[in-house]
Amino acid sequence: MEKPLPSNEEAVRGAHIRSYVLRQGRISHAQRRYYEDGMPRWGVPYAPSLLDLTAVFGRNAPKFLEIGCGMGETTAQIAAAHPENDYLGIEVHTPGVGSLMKEIATRGLTNLRVIQHDAVEVVREMIPHGSLAGIHIYFPDPWPKKRHHKRRLIQPPFVRELALRLTVGGYLHCATDWEDYAQQMLAALEQEPLLENTAAAFAPRPAWRPQTKFERRGLQLGHGVWDLLFIRRETARSAG
Repeated sequence: MEKPLPSNEEAVRGAHIRSYVLRQGRISHAQRRYYEDGMPRWGVPYAPSLLDLTAVFGRNAPKFLEIGCGMGETTAQIAAAHPENDYLGIEVHTPGVGSLMKEIATRGLTNLRVIQHDAVEVVREMIPHGSLAGIHIYFPDPWPKKRHHKRRLIQPPFVRELALRLTVGGYLHCATDWEDYAQQMLAALEQEPLLENTAAAFAPRPAWRPQTKFERRGLQLGHGVWDLLFIRRETARSAG
């Protein structure tokens, strides 16, 4: 009998409200194989201590964080298109991590690592301040029911944590296909004094973001797509 893969259910329980639910989803034989083979090579274990990102990748290069890699296609595509950069992905769901490990292996990527853990805890406890050139959060769970909005990932306290991890001039790029979540994201990002919007409100899709399967699905359902692109300021703007 095959042993179940870790769900990290206990490890990700924290004081904050989680933005996801860990389900006992089915994992294919290929995903399981790539997960078991890949995690020792490309996985970064969670630990409540700061990472040395240069040591993780073995070189000095701009570092980018992607929160919520899904099945990994977009994450791997971006990493493959920019070998001069290093990418750290965060994903909690084991089938998605296994799929991402397959992308790393089959594409021969050397600039992509993965942490399987709660993103809020990883950012707070593992990512040094001022260490990231960019952060990608593409199509996070919209939690469409009003009573579930508190579970949405993009909230002012977490935006503050993200802003602190960016280098001056580094960017935070979010995208969603839910209009009310887009408006909430915009309000939360504009509230952060360390961030400056690159657009009057929503930005055009940057060339570095491939169209995702979630985006295509949303467009097929008649949804719009909203990108938000904010830059880390050198000094926080005054409240006035």
